[in-house]
Amino acid sequence: MAFQKIAMIDIRLLREDPESLRNAIAKKKFAVDLDAVLVLDEKRREAIQKAESRRSEQKTASKEVGQFKDKKSPEFQEKLKAMKAMADEVKALEAEAAALETQWKELVLGIPNMPHESVPVGKTEDENVVAAEWGSKGDCSAQAIPHWDIPWFNQAVDFERGVVATGAGFPFYVGDMARLVRSLISFFLEEANNAGFVEMLAPLMVNAASATATGQLPDKEGQMYHMPTEDFYMIPTAEVPITNFFRDQTFDEKELPVYRCGYTPCFRREAGSWGSHVRGLNRLHQFDKVELVKWTHPETSFEELESLKAHSETLLQKLGLPYRVLLMCTGDIGFPHAKQYDLEVWAAGQERWLEVSSCSNFTDFQARRAGIRYRPSGGGKAEIVHTLNGSALAIPRVLAAILENNYQEDGSVKIPDCLNKWFGGDSLKPA
Repeated sequence: MAFQKIAMIDIRLLREDPESLRNAIAKKKFAVDLDAVLVLDEKRREAIQKAESRRSEQKTASKEVGQFKDKKSPEFQEKLKAMKAMADEVKALEAEAAALETQWKELVLGIPNMPHESVPVGKTEDENVVAAEWGSKGDCSAQAIPHWDIPWFNQAVDFERGVVATGAGFPFYVGDMARLVRSLISFFLEEANNAGFVEMLAPLMVNAASATATGQLPDKEGQMYHMPTEDFYMIPTAEVPITNFFRDQTFDEKELPVYRCGYTPCFRREAGSWGSHVRGLNRLHQFDKVELVKWTHPETSFEELESLKAHSETLLQKLGLPYRVLLMCTGDIGFPHAKQYDLEVWAAGQERWLEVSSCSNFTDFQARRAGIRYRPSGGGKAEIVHTLNGSALAIPRVLAAILENNYQEDGSVKIPDCLNKWFGGDSLKPA
């Protein structure tokens, strides 16, 4: 039995500087018993070494037995008996090592990525830092009301029929509203293509290995829809299938960075949320989003994060939507994240900020799990790439902000000029 190295975190860091890792994890919201991981790591290494040593002895003994000419001699029979006992022992040792390997893997998979040194230390969302703001709330319509109070909204976004067809949180977009959603998707994809992102149409379900590679498992099981028969998961974001497009592949260094984008519906259970903050389009179980994914050289990944954020900001500026950029604190960034920005638009009718994009650098965390590397141009062993992703953008809350901020006195909604190419008009007012 061959024992493979499971690359989920930097094992050298775990073994040589566990205090550093312990301190970094303590800044995030996740609890990990590193002492238990280290103890189990030592046990599994000893078990693997013992099994491999005994297996080597078994091969040597087998070769010696094979050289016997007299297969009927008592000595040969004794050797065969010893060989069988040795084979049973090797089998037991390998089973023990495999069991320890499985236990160790489960523990290591629960270790989150380390936050980057530039991430502000904090425990809750109240300690996130406003890094930038754009636009004026005063430029929004004086007639702004919550989008669900627009008289024709329930006909244009039919939640009741969605409940009949599926359940709560799965609305139908009808008529011009469906066209407006399609226009946003087309606008976002064209802007991504112009920025050098190659478009992909990705699967809407992934296997557990893909979800584990990007860090959804074992962290977000409760938020994903699971198909138990095939053990598939409905994607919570296109990041999952697109990142795994290059699973177990090695780039040439000169190929980096690699940019991909994709539009998909996204599926999230979002259980246990109630109140006006999740009303209407604010939180859905199925929603549309264009996602940007990057595979980069480690030395440039944080520069690439800034350009990723800037791209999403440009979309909001072209839509004319006031927004702010939050630099997320250590206690509010996700399990696989090293650094994360959230972009929030101002929804004038609700008088609140709505998150429409998360731009993140995962450093080597996802790529290590997914086995995505690059080979240096000067030669040497393959290194782990850095992966990044950003929403550009999530449709429902962008749509909510457009409806509220551009609501007119005559009951229509002014359509941003950048969408006219696809929408074919400058206002929305369903009959």
